[in-house]
Amino acid sequence: MLHQRGYNVIATVRNDKDAISLQALGITTTLLDLNSSTSIQQAIQFTLDHFEGQIAALFNNAAYGQPGAVEDLTRDVLRQQFETNLFGTHELSNLVIAQMRKQGNGRIIYNSSVLGLISMSYRGAYNASKFALEGLVDTLRLELKGSNIHISLIEPGPILSDFRKNSFEKYKQHIDRDKSLHKETYLAMEARLTKQGAAVPFTLPAEAVVKKLIHALESKRPKIRYYVTFPTYLFAFLKRILPYRWLDYIINKIQ
Repeated sequence: MLHQRGYNVIATVRNDKDAISLQALGITTTLLDLNSSTSIQQAIQFTLDHFEGQIAALFNNAAYGQPGAVEDLTRDVLRQQFETNLFGTHELSNLVIAQMRKQGNGRIIYNSSVLGLISMSYRGAYNASKFALEGLVDTLRLELKGSNIHISLIEPGPILSDFRKNSFEKYKQHIDRDKSLHKETYLAMEARLTKQGAAVPFTLPAEAVVKKLIHALESKRPKIRYYVTFPTYLFAFLKRILPYRWLDYIINKIQ
């Protein structure tokens, strides 16, 4: 959609297969694996070469969700979640910030989640990575005051994408359902993760996120936070007004 709007876009992909459909639309692609510092540096160099040393904006949209009860998450599994969702994003952003400081302007938008605002059961690894991202980005925004580099967070709720499909693969890879005390809950969770189409009410298409992204890119005064979907607006409001025990009660009732 940004390409159609006239932006000069470089879309990053983790494998060549994912690049085919984008390149068919005339979009430039480059490989990027946030788990690899070498890959990050190569993607940045490719981008700088392509844009002749200028980067106007970065949209950090790479992340995945590792399902599972917190007590079933090993240290290594939790580390993998943070490598992609936080550490790689942080390293990439810092390299872009260095370039933006040289040119005197820029915008960086982070795709966070409603789960960066509130926590839900069996999403502990993802919750933790998004809470950490929000704290890091809020600090970064304060430190960049006066730099003419604008920082924004987009916080979607349920969006139609391959997120659940990818999460299910990570679940199968790292969670031993039959040996867990949470086996019965996992059986229900598997049905949700493998359901076709929207799994919960108020799910929106990806275009809903792009609408907020465009505002963050083009507004003279971009917002610090952009909520997407009714659940995000609702829980952001409830978190401000309710005692934590009441909020826990509501979350346990709906999830």
